[in-house]
Amino acid sequence: MADETAAMKELREVFEDLDALLKNPDVGSELTARGVNTSLAIVAADALRAYLAGEKARAAEDFETVAEEIATRLAASKRDLS
Repeated sequence: MADETAAMKELREVFEDLDALLKNPDVGSELTARGVNTSLAIVAADALRAYLAGEKARAAEDFETVAEEIATRLAASKRDLS
């Protein structure tokens, strides 16, 4: 990463921090209590990281996976309530 600009370095570091936070058990507990799946959050963050790096095909695939999973889980939770 010798040719990494200051802006891209800062973005990379933000995503590294976010990744560490999402893998933190305390953060995971808080998110789970709010009904957020930590694994899906990590995939979503990776999708955004890929998009910002210009890896649009990978980003699209990851975003699609996240959207489908969230929609499926939301529909299942609505069925469980009825």
